[in-house]
Amino acid sequence: MFSFFVSFVCSALLTLLVIKQAKLHGPALDSDFTSVQRAHTHLVARIGGLPIYLSVVLAAAISMWREPIPLQLLPWLLLCAFVAFIGGVLEDYTGAVRPSRRLLLTMAGATLAYFLLDAKIQRIDLPFGLVILASGAIALPLTVLAVAGIANAVNIIDGFNGLASMVTICMLVSLAYVALQVDDMFILITALMVAGATAGFLVWNYPVGLIFLGDGGAYFIGFMLGELALMLVMRNPEVSTWYAALLLIYPAFETIFSAYRRMFVRGKSPAVPDGIHLHSLIFRRIVRWTVGKKEARALLQRNARTSPYLWLFSLMAVIPATLFWQNTIVLIVFSLLFVISYLWLYARIVRFRSPRWLIWRK
Repeated sequence: MFSFFVSFVCSALLTLLVIKQAKLHGPALDSDFTSVQRAHTHLVARIGGLPIYLSVVLAAAISMWREPIPLQLLPWLLLCAFVAFIGGVLEDYTGAVRPSRRLLLTMAGATLAYFLLDAKIQRIDLPFGLVILASGAIALPLTVLAVAGIANAVNIIDGFNGLASMVTICMLVSLAYVALQVDDMFILITALMVAGATAGFLVWNYPVGLIFLGDGGAYFIGFMLGELALMLVMRNPEVSTWYAALLLIYPAFETIFSAYRRMFVRGKSPAVPDGIHLHSLIFRRIVRWTVGKKEARALLQRNARTSPYLWLFSLMAVIPATLFWQNTIVLIVFSLLFVISYLWLYARIVRFRSPRWLIWRK
């Protein structure tokens, strides 16, 4: 827990420093109030990823000084993560880095990790003890797409105050718990480190949104989450590969379903943003009944009340993944149940037939 508290304190202080800096009232401020995915009415710094990354680096330096042997790979992992982080944070500052370039940088970071850390998908567990071994020609593209996909998925669910932050904290804590069970100290310490830095940021992000995670923060946390999940599963054969699949299924399936919806239902590019993600629908068609008028204060309340719906929804995957991390069959069943639940809930809300028990009125 030492690494968690160090990164938490560093992140909370550095995030406050970023918020207070007058020079941020310029390119690093989010002033776009007209986008289909916006839910705020005031200028907000969107470079929350910067204090998170710096806090992890500081906590890593201290932790490596205390525990040098288990953390030998950490500098290389942070180097790979920096490649993914830099594209996002430059976008936060300039607004000029296209999604395709950010994705390519994330893929480059995953490729570096493949060679430097041996972080590769080597097997896929199946029921009844069967295992599919991935060949070298398949492992590289599969690994790169998986890690880059998770990083991009975290960016996609980052739509409301505290949403992506709390969801990823729960996932990182789950990784730390399973790593403890298999005595993988590298994954345990690193996961707690990233979770602590994200929690320190969350203090200022939720509920009032004094700072946003930004693309840099989302890509960095998503990249670390994907790499740590991959390395935990591949370094420890007793951990089912379906543990990682179920753990990450909420952002992953949100991304897959969004791409399908845009391409095959609406006939548009999957890169074109829209306002009908699950979290956007909950904001517009469920939480609005709890507040009412679209004034600045009411909008802020709606923003804050949207995230807990998705926190609980993501826990439908995180909790069973954490409990049954060894049981492939059970993990597959829960994965199917999550997908069915997602599709059922989405269909109900998009057709203006939201379940009554979801609507909480003041």
